[in-house]
Amino acid sequence: MYLLGFDIGSSSVKASLINAESGTCEASAFHPKQEMEIIAQHPGWAEQDPEQWWKNAKLALAEVMNLAEVPPTEIKAIGISYQMHGLVTVGKDNKPLRPAIIWCDSRATGIGAKALNEIGADLCLSHLLNSPGNFTASKLKWVKDNEPDLYDKINKIMLPGDYLAMKLTGEIKTTVGGLSEGMFWDFKDKKPAKFLLDYYGIDESLLPETVGTFSAQGQLTEAAAKELGLVKGTLVSYRAGDQPNNALSLNVLNPGEIAATGGTSGVVYGISEEVKYDPLSRVNTFAHVNHTNDLNRLGILLCINGTGILNSWLNKQVGGGVVKYSEMDRIASEIPIGSRGLSIMPFGNGAERVLQNQNPGAAVMNLNFNIHKAAHMYRAGQEGIAFSFKYGMDIMKTIGIDCKVIRAGRANMFFSPVFRDTLATTTGAAIELFNTDGSIGAARGAGIGAGIYKSPNEAFANLNKIETTEPDTAHQQEYDDAYGQWKEYLETITK
Repeated sequence: MYLLGFDIGSSSVKASLINAESGTCEASAFHPKQEMEIIAQHPGWAEQDPEQWWKNAKLALAEVMNLAEVPPTEIKAIGISYQMHGLVTVGKDNKPLRPAIIWCDSRATGIGAKALNEIGADLCLSHLLNSPGNFTASKLKWVKDNEPDLYDKINKIMLPGDYLAMKLTGEIKTTVGGLSEGMFWDFKDKKPAKFLLDYYGIDESLLPETVGTFSAQGQLTEAAAKELGLVKGTLVSYRAGDQPNNALSLNVLNPGEIAATGGTSGVVYGISEEVKYDPLSRVNTFAHVNHTNDLNRLGILLCINGTGILNSWLNKQVGGGVVKYSEMDRIASEIPIGSRGLSIMPFGNGAERVLQNQNPGAAVMNLNFNIHKAAHMYRAGQEGIAFSFKYGMDIMKTIGIDCKVIRAGRANMFFSPVFRDTLATTTGAAIELFNTDGSIGAARGAGIGAGIYKSPNEAFANLNKIETTEPDTAHQQEYDDAYGQWKEYLETITK
């Protein structure tokens, strides 16, 4: 018996197949092998064609099935993880009316700020736990204001994972977690946020029906089964945004537990049972995968847009695309802590929530042509990413999320010893690495939703820690000095 998980990122779509009994991953694959196209017609815009998610999901699955050699009849449930905060609009034929406006698109920042000011911060924060900000509801308002003819054709709006689920099952549904990440959910009244919908002039009928995060959400249609090479009727039983799902994949479900990722963007995600929010919405609060009306399980999310994408930029533009990431890590490790005074601000991928939706752009500070080489750039980039995490985690502390241990998958930025050492030492948190990722987590989530696992504890019984990075107290002062300089530079560009 096997479980299938999909993870829709902004760079690729990954599929993984796990053995439900042993918990081992039989095969994983992602497509495209180069990054998916992000359409940016104007500065601050970021769009993707939803059909490329479906196309790449099919290609990734075909590779997985070829590698695993598992009969499709043995796949019992499907789970979905997806890039958060996107907006997909479809007409009555369920076809996209326009490219999806994805998470790092910042065009609706002003709309959300105006809503917060006119509705009132107290009402927004107490009901949404956030500012309307640059989230999905504000993006939909942008479409309403700027593309009215298209808006009038909308039958339903969806998040990226809802779109993939619709392609699989033919049904348009979402979850409370999905509504909360889009600013469509009222935590106080425990229903869609009518006050914000009314303010934006959005009809509630555009929202999909809600289903449980872990539940029978639909079955594979005959048409989808034929395209995928799977069996009609296979259950879709889990969906969640990528960061709640990453926390699930690391078995982070209870208050005080912390998960992190370092892909294109970087995230620290802590669980709280108390209703907590940052009054400036620099970090955000959403319903976690196990949140219910009777049990508060809230995810406090710090997002840094420009993390792995900075490392990728350095690889291509400084290394010419010929230096492997592992070699970049090795070269960076030979440079002293602090990169001999060089600091890099990793804020070049859209408006940053942690900076109150400012978009200062990336910056290289204190570059000296006689001292600094490519190796210093590599190290300063990784240090700058870790410092941006530290900066945001200090904000998380102000609302009660004090991080002592970070759990992460051994992937992306967490492959790098320089990044891990810098993050662990500046924050004082040990970093525990696990051999898991979003698509594997989605597959385990499907097993929970389908009742194949009786509990999350059973689903994650075989999750094993593979490495721990402790704070480097012997070099604490060097790291603190480097962070202090970096923070001073940050304050000069965000005044």
